Amino acid sequence: MQDDRIARARLLVENYVEPYLAMPLGDAKAVKSVRLEGSRLVVEVELGFPLGAYAQSLAAELQARLSAAPGLGDAAVTVSWKVATHVAQGQLQPLPGIRNVIAVASGKGGVGKSTTAVNLALALALDGARVGLLDADIYGPSQPRMMGLQGERPVSLDGKRLQPLVAHGVKVMSIGFLVEEEQPMVWRGPMVTQALQQLLNDTDWGELDYLVVDMPPGTGDIQLTLSQRVPVSGAVVVTTPQDIALLDARKGLRMFQKVNVPVLGIVENMSTHVCSSCGHEEPIFGSGGGARMAEQYGVSLLGQLPLDIRIREETDGGRPTVIVDPAGRIGSAYVETARRTAARLSIAAAAAPGFPRITVEET
Repeated sequence: MQDDRIARARLLVENYVEPYLAMPLGDAKAVKSVRLEGSRLVVEVELGFPLGAYAQSLAAELQARLSAAPGLGDAAVTVSWKVATHVAQGQLQPLPGIRNVIAVASGKGGVGKSTTAVNLALALALDGARVGLLDADIYGPSQPRMMGLQGERPVSLDGKRLQPLVAHGVKVMSIGFLVEEEQPMVWRGPMVTQALQQLLNDTDWGELDYLVVDMPPGTGDIQLTLSQRVPVSGAVVVTTPQDIALLDARKGLRMFQKVNVPVLGIVENMSTHVCSSCGHEEPIFGSGGGARMAEQYGVSLLGQLPLDIRIREETDGGRPTVIVDPAGRIGSAYVETARRTAARLSIAAAAAPGFPRITVEET
């Protein structure tokens, strides 16, 4: 009888489709144990991405399902999380202390990639993860201003590695900390890639669950360097709904696929415009483009974010939306997107294939 209660409870919990993973908990191997303590069922669930306040609501949902099932009796559910180090492309080894690198990229500029990257990093930190943010846009660094760190300079405690600056609980490094804000970076490709590697490898990041890399737009030197030399666990492609942006986003997505970096999904930014006067929403850049692209390439649509003047004002002021109003409509959209991103990484990165052998053939 007791074994039957345990088996029925396990089946019920394992069949629950977790919304961020979009798969049953059993398939995600998230059910750690189901046992009896006296006459009480005790269930332990552990997910592979940070949960924040969602842990309590998930535990309550599972407990309610168990309590409603006839014959199971009293039940207690605990939900925890632990971020693992996931497989990167090829044979690249994880960076010391950094469990996962997430590249946030776009095919073209002006789609809100940096705004998305900073809010995703802050949302992951808000949920309890240890997070770093690397501004890899050497020509146009924007994270110092977005994080309210403009004018500050990193220091070195040992004369070898720089200490990242910290804002809102996130460690940040950018070329913008080392040069004047209005100084142009008139560098050729090799200098840019060397600068990126130094910012990455010569920064004392400490222990991180995620290093979010804000990539420059396009598919050039920095993207290639990152794909070939840095162990990227997964990539997020940011686009807007209009056709010209989607065309360039497809190029970015296919670039990651060619170098065997798992594409975690697509973020459709500026999905709708929210009028600051009346609150009316209108898809001024079109609608459904991100969803169609995600379906075409078999990846997830991680989120649809609005075009709202508050997002611009808050990031320009150094206090991004997730910090100003995390429980608000827009802040919640970023938090939801970050959780889906981390959830997809927790199940997708382990399936990444090895790095291919590159050959050049005459045609």
